[in-house]
Amino acid sequence: MSIMVGVGRAAGRGILIRKGDALQESSRLDVMVLDKTGTVTEGKPRLVHLECLAEDTWPISLDYDVDKDDWLLAHVAALERASEHPLANALVQASEEKGLTLAQTGIPEVFAGRGLVYEDQGLTWVVGNVRLMDEQGISVSSATKERIDQLSDQGSTVVMVGLQGQLVALLGISDPIKSDSSEAIARLKKAGVRVIMMTGDSERTAQAVAAQTGIDEVIAGVMPAQKSDKVRALQAQGLRVGMVGDGINDAPALAQANVGFAIGTGTDVAIESADITLMRGSLQGVADAMMISRATLRNIHQNLFGAFIYNSLGIPLAAGVLFPLLGWLMNPAYAAAAMALSSVTVVSNANRLRLMKLD
Repeated sequence: MSIMVGVGRAAGRGILIRKGDALQESSRLDVMVLDKTGTVTEGKPRLVHLECLAEDTWPISLDYDVDKDDWLLAHVAALERASEHPLANALVQASEEKGLTLAQTGIPEVFAGRGLVYEDQGLTWVVGNVRLMDEQGISVSSATKERIDQLSDQGSTVVMVGLQGQLVALLGISDPIKSDSSEAIARLKKAGVRVIMMTGDSERTAQAVAAQTGIDEVIAGVMPAQKSDKVRALQAQGLRVGMVGDGINDAPALAQANVGFAIGTGTDVAIESADITLMRGSLQGVADAMMISRATLRNIHQNLFGAFIYNSLGIPLAAGVLFPLLGWLMNPAYAAAAMALSSVTVVSNANRLRLMKLD
């Protein structure tokens, strides 16, 4: 009865518990691992900075009346148009808002967690992070690295653009933090749960977001395929781990975790891999799920303890244990009424879960 009421209370808060043992496991979690994009943040990144580098030494020449920023954005957006990555969507959206459209004539080579490489009309484009630039032999000067650090410290994800083997631009993309993320994280920490943010972003970008939300631990620079390994490593320490994510690349980690929480506004793959779905897309749902789980287990223990005491006293009385001493026997009708009353007590106690405060 308590489980039924608890699951119903969770559903009323937009929390769908899809697997039976998830309610019990949620109460025992030691660590909550949060994906960044779409979980802590809104998942709606926007281009906030475009900076062309070494314009006097660009590897190609443009007509004098061509705006380099617009030309570059149009070409990069065309490369990213086929991608479903949130950062790619931000670039495409920025291009469309400025009325810059350019047809894509081929398919880029995608490097998971790093970026893409594209060759067309004699031009070789490399769009991605520092790791991809290194792999493609594109050097990044110390001055440019300092500029990247400045943008990262502001919480922006920096995308670099290489053209003909030369770094030509920096794109700063920022994803607003959800308005209730800080409060939800504070609730988890108050409940004694260790909170870790895991992201593919750079250490500096991750730390900037963590500082704004009250997260103390960050695992940055994680490749999509490594997320489940990081969860497994925490479990190897004897910890019960919850994982919250919304993307396709979060699915293996959600499945690996003791309890996987999927943001309901995320991908179908993530939702299918998770044990609990947060339909409102808020981290508050994670804290609520843990509070409901803990309250439900307490309620079950109360009912079990009450039933044990009740039956320990009632059954001997109904069996006539006092007859040899006092000559008293319980009327069978009273025994039946007492048994019914015990069921009413259990049901009433379980229904208290409907009225509990979640804090």
